[in-house]
Amino acid sequence: MAPVPGSGGQNDQQLGQVDPKRGPRAYRLTLVFLKALVGTFFRHTEIDGLENIPARGGGIIVAWHPNGLVDPGLILTSFPRQVIFGARHGLFKVPLLGALLRLIGTVPILRATDTAALDPEERRAQNLRSLDALAGQVAAGAFSALFPEGVSHDAPGLQHLKTGAARLYYRARALTPEGAPPPVILPVGLHYDRKAAFRSSALVSFHPPLKLPEALDVVPAQNETHEASRERCHQLTDAIGEALEGAVQSVDDWELFLLLHRSRTLIRAERAARARQAPGPQTLQEKTLGFARVRTAYTERLKSDPEKVAALRKRVAEYHHDIRALGLKDHELDLDPPLASRWMVGFLVMQVLAVFLLMPPILLFGYLINGLPALLLAAAARLGARLKKDVATIKILGGAILFPATWALCAVAAYFGHEILHESFPSLPPTPGRSAAMMVALGVIGGAVALRYQHVSARTIRAVRVRLSKHRRWFTTARLRKERSELTDALLAMAQGIELPGALDGRGRIVAERDNPTFGIELPWEI
Repeated sequence: MAPVPGSGGQNDQQLGQVDPKRGPRAYRLTLVFLKALVGTFFRHTEIDGLENIPARGGGIIVAWHPNGLVDPGLILTSFPRQVIFGARHGLFKVPLLGALLRLIGTVPILRATDTAALDPEERRAQNLRSLDALAGQVAAGAFSALFPEGVSHDAPGLQHLKTGAARLYYRARALTPEGAPPPVILPVGLHYDRKAAFRSSALVSFHPPLKLPEALDVVPAQNETHEASRERCHQLTDAIGEALEGAVQSVDDWELFLLLHRSRTLIRAERAARARQAPGPQTLQEKTLGFARVRTAYTERLKSDPEKVAALRKRVAEYHHDIRALGLKDHELDLDPPLASRWMVGFLVMQVLAVFLLMPPILLFGYLINGLPALLLAAAARLGARLKKDVATIKILGGAILFPATWALCAVAAYFGHEILHESFPSLPPTPGRSAAMMVALGVIGGAVALRYQHVSARTIRAVRVRLSKHRRWFTTARLRKERSELTDALLAMAQGIELPGALDGRGRIVAERDNPTFGIELPWEI
């Protein structure tokens, strides 16, 4: 059996604990690089459910695939143990990508379509040899990650699953030493608030290992027929699909997705209005749990009272259309947002001082140095991405090359053009080396300041627009406030008697039940 890459010896293999700090050096360095990219692209990355990862043995991480190469990047950087990916062998022929896959120990996998020209027996033998390379690692106590859909996509729900994860699981079960814990199947939910947007948020949610029925929780017999093995793999694939449906909160179409999210946000806004409180900031985990509660209530009630659900869906759709036409969010129906908080005012004053009094300003240099590569990157993402799921991948990988290259070119220009620049800007450092270093620092710091300035400016502009919209359309906003209240009551009634995921804490926020100190206390709102 193949040893676990990067294991510290026999004890590590027995326990199945592969410490990333003791893994291959190339893997560790790649992980540091990926963490820097993920941390730069996402403003917030939340990780939930780490306690569901077994302390002993190996397993297979299964996830849906909505965001290209960002999906494996998030799993790699959030999982506390070394992850071995299996990828179709054709990806290893792609320049740079193939080298990166080899650096992190990715195992090439042959798909059925890759060996379609061979006869059935030879195809099965070749596929088994390919699968054994990965199954051996899992059997020895490592974790592998697969995307059973087999392709990344932009759909709001899970796509048809391939049987590769099931085949890998049973092959790993067959190779697991006697007495060692069997491998587990760990569903993972990957959630993005705006998956293609720079400085957005992401949530990685590790769910409990899949509990297999007795008929599927078996070690395959050596003399098992191909038909019996195939049937069991299809059954396990169905079980994995059911688990992933819940993990990713899959829905059939984008219209339903938007209406369920609208139901979540209007209930939250109405809850805050009735409590005479501002709704406050919301984590992506709370958003995901809120969506799961509404989706669960919708799905269950659709079975028992489809006509009533259809009528309620129509009302939510009309409310959704009206509030979008106003350009408002649900909670903005109640309170006029401040044009700028004290913090925002202070920040803007600092920017004005930097721009007009402290020449050359960091902000100005940030735009001058980073503006062109930012525009080129945006154009590349717009023109080069065939689907939305490719945008973030292009931005991350392209930005990792383009921005450092721009800073390096500016540093080279400052170094060789030091004399000319120093005559125009006497405040520059006296030596070429220091000028080059200063140019790099201005590019990095100026870019960060420019991003923050853009975020604050956007918030201020929105606050002004909301005030103007509400002033012009006061009658419409009053009607929508009334409709929001009635919809909240109707949605709460729809959820009566249905067991919902998560719970409400003492302040009315949706949290996981394990984090809820007031679980079991009766609260006035249940979604």
